[in-house]
Amino acid sequence: MAFYVYILASRQRGTLYVGVTNDLARRVHEHREKQTEGFTRQHGVTRLVYYETHDIAENAITREKRLKRWNRTWKIQAIEEFNPDWKDLYEDLNR
Repeated sequence: MAFYVYILASRQRGTLYVGVTNDLARRVHEHREKQTEGFTRQHGVTRLVYYETHDIAENAITREKRLKRWNRTWKIQAIEEFNPDWKDLYEDLNR
């Protein structure tokens, strides 16, 4: 089973959210459909702009915690290295 650390954005260089899941497509869909109360729903953070895959849940959780501690500039650098155009990667997950 794979585990994912991901970053959502409200828009290019907008509000960012870091999360972890074992089903990336399902979880991003939940954010997009505003199915859960909280930060992403309140701030309209729905665009998948970055993700990493991990084989071990503990590694993914550790990485998520590390990314959450990063300053905004570092997160933006990681996104722009992975996804320079800030494309919404969610559409690519379902292909």
